[in-house]
Amino acid sequence: MLDGIYFEFPKLIFIIFLFILCERFCKMRLSSIYFPHTAQFLKKSLSSSKLMLFLKWFGIVMLIFTLMSPVKEEPYTLEPKDGHEIALILDTSESMSAMGFDIANIEFTRFDVVKEIVSDFIKERKNDNIGLVVFGEFSFIASPLTYDENILNKIVSQLYIGIAGKYTALNTAIAQGVDLLKMGKSKSKVAILLTDGYSTEGIDKIPLDISIEMAKKERVKIYPIGIGAPNEYNAEVLKRVAKESGGVAFGATNAGELREIYKKIDEIEKSKIKNRESKYLTYYYQLPLFLSFISLMLYIFLRNKRGYA
Repeated sequence: MLDGIYFEFPKLIFIIFLFILCERFCKMRLSSIYFPHTAQFLKKSLSSSKLMLFLKWFGIVMLIFTLMSPVKEEPYTLEPKDGHEIALILDTSESMSAMGFDIANIEFTRFDVVKEIVSDFIKERKNDNIGLVVFGEFSFIASPLTYDENILNKIVSQLYIGIAGKYTALNTAIAQGVDLLKMGKSKSKVAILLTDGYSTEGIDKIPLDISIEMAKKERVKIYPIGIGAPNEYNAEVLKRVAKESGGVAFGATNAGELREIYKKIDEIEKSKIKNRESKYLTYYYQLPLFLSFISLMLYIFLRNKRGYA
């Protein structure tokens, strides 16, 4: 516990010389004035008591240590919480149940793979405020913006195919993501949209133009990702959404490509906020102050008990 402790005011150690000088030249004379024959007795009694001498000087030394302010520095890192605000918009429609997207785990559905990759992405964005939107034939906010990656990943792990219906309301999902980011205060707002299909006709209640205008108004940059074969999702719509919002559109035919896309987005939108190193000071003056108080009180008590007062 004592490792790394130092004194804030080490020069105060020289106060000890004042006490030494006072011990040498500032003799008590009251007793010799009123009781001239007891002065010699007092001198002999005090000098013969090693305990009294120890208590007095131990108390003085501990008091000086208190004034010198013993302290210990404990470095720690302040993690800033003012990076990007990100909305993860995930397709949970019935088509996400297709298997074979991950060659290494062909029994995994597309959505199983997406959850794993998205979870890893969340862990990498420690300075970002992240929210989650899921959609099928309707969309909803599964998690508001949060810095708590553990809670967010727990929510991701509990999502399942069809949680928002079996069809695809792509335009509504974009609008929902923009609404989620609208609640935040960051200047940098990013939406990562993932889908494997076309917007189902008659299901989407919001026109694409309206969704894009909402994103532009709130300055939300959208990165759309289409997964599966190129003909399984509407690449032209995704490219338009990306272009008009200032983002980039991607396509992934397998799990490896999808993982690389999330890494690329992570690099493009990398938070430039750096952790700030700081130091926490722990003061230990209480112990020497306590020891000084006890020592000097014992000294005064024993001195009075022996009739020196």
